[in-house]
Amino acid sequence: MKFTVVVGIVPEDMEQQCVDQARDLGAGGITIIQGRGISNETRKTFFGFAYDGNQSVLLMVLERKLSLEVLKAFEKLLQVDGKDGSRGLVFSLPLEHLRGMDMAQIQKFEQHLKDSL
Repeated sequence: MKFTVVVGIVPEDMEQQCVDQARDLGAGGITIIQGRGISNETRKTFFGFAYDGNQSVLLMVLERKLSLEVLKAFEKLLQVDGKDGSRGLVFSLPLEHLRGMDMAQIQKFEQHLKDSL
């Protein structure tokens, strides 16, 4: 079984919607990190710092085929086609070595693979 890390950088107000979508597709654990974004089109704040608001970074370790499903779902939710401006960013990275994943989650991934055949 091959694994990938899926990273979604989403607006804070869409965090729960993205988490729910990933979990509905079979993601087990999701690590959420809060952050602020800075884009090339900056806005000034009261103190003169430029930022575009709060964002959530969603980190998931998924089976490779499931990661593609999550990427496609996030693409629709976040409108990442670039035509009308994206509401977020989502990408995956191959994972070479993995230790510490719960066996129940691995069994869930295996069942997902069997069901999709």
